[in-house]
Amino acid sequence: MSNLNDPLTSLSEGHWFKLICGASFQHLQFVRNITLAYCLAGADCIDVAADPAVIAAANEAIKKAVTLGQVAQQRGSRHHFANRGVPRPLLMVSLNDGEDPHFRKAEFNPEKCPPDCPRPCESICPAQAIAFPPSAFNIAPKPGDLSFKTTQHSPEFQQKAGVIEDRCYGCGRCLPVCPIGQIVTRSYVSTPTAIAPSVLSKGVNAVEIHTQVGRIEDFKRLWSAVAPSVNQLKVVAISCPDGENLIDYLWSIYHAISPVPCALIWQTDGRPMSGDIGIGTTRAAIKLGQKVLAAGLPGFVQLAGGTNQHTVSKLKSMGLLRQGGVKAKEDSTHSYLSGVAYGSYARVLLSPILERVEQQWGETFSGSYALEDCPDLLWEAVDLADSLVSEIKFGLQLQNTTNNTSP
Repeated sequence: MSNLNDPLTSLSEGHWFKLICGASFQHLQFVRNITLAYCLAGADCIDVAADPAVIAAANEAIKKAVTLGQVAQQRGSRHHFANRGVPRPLLMVSLNDGEDPHFRKAEFNPEKCPPDCPRPCESICPAQAIAFPPSAFNIAPKPGDLSFKTTQHSPEFQQKAGVIEDRCYGCGRCLPVCPIGQIVTRSYVSTPTAIAPSVLSKGVNAVEIHTQVGRIEDFKRLWSAVAPSVNQLKVVAISCPDGENLIDYLWSIYHAISPVPCALIWQTDGRPMSGDIGIGTTRAAIKLGQKVLAAGLPGFVQLAGGTNQHTVSKLKSMGLLRQGGVKAKEDSTHSYLSGVAYGSYARVLLSPILERVEQQWGETFSGSYALEDCPDLLWEAVDLADSLVSEIKFGLQLQNTTNNTSP
């Protein structure tokens, strides 16, 4: 009998679930709390920014999930920690070999915003990373005072208004809606020499490299920094959007890194950071997944970029996911997708609950707030996360349960 709770078994049998916290998302409390919820719901992998503080927050959440495993089991949650001997979810960091939309932050000068601006940037941001809170204004209007105007020039406004950097993950939706076109992005690229000592020694056991067609030399430079630590990894993932000669480029990457002493995932980045927009985004993700799957590259193919609540049902209807009754040895990894990664949709799904946790502590609270300190909200979050995780896992677990109870 296969172990459905083992991340690598999930990958090989086609029910791998990865949570993408965001390659440039650095809101530590949000990362910690969303990681905890999805761990308890059964995620196989948690993908975070290559930031030591973010990695520590995710590690803390994974450890806390271990202690909460018994309670989760009693509630019927399908998770990794039903038994203490079951492996934890993998902890993955994302790196990039050049400019990439996942590795950028929006920025603008709030002092230049017109006082009467409707602030579409604030309303369109899925991460609530742009804010003009009332506390950013140093005076309040007096009753009947029609001359009152916002005070963008005050030091307090400058400190609190604009982009909240640690919340921004670079989706870029704010750029085209700014009425005066002042929002820009600031990109950053992984520094190869800093990777191994600052990141790969922090308990990370999976690495994802974001690349684009035509950057093979940049990729090789980054890989040269990862390669010395590859033996401690359980998964190496390559994430690449579509482009001309994509398959040839992926083959050139494969030859550059072979042999890989761990599982190799090809992440098809269909429509980056868009899963919360609507059903149309999942079509782009599936289309690219089919293209890479047909190429027959060694390793596993996993969807990302536009994945949401419609993805698994669409994959099943197209016969792209292995069904519960099909054993791994009876088919080829090139016949089925191995799993799905969820980013913006998974975050937006739980955001209202995590915001309520923050609100319970109040705006003036400056310490850390843990999801488990609000038990009702914790299990509400786990149940909601489970509704997404179970889409890809429930059928296989039901089949496994049926097999185990057969006379």
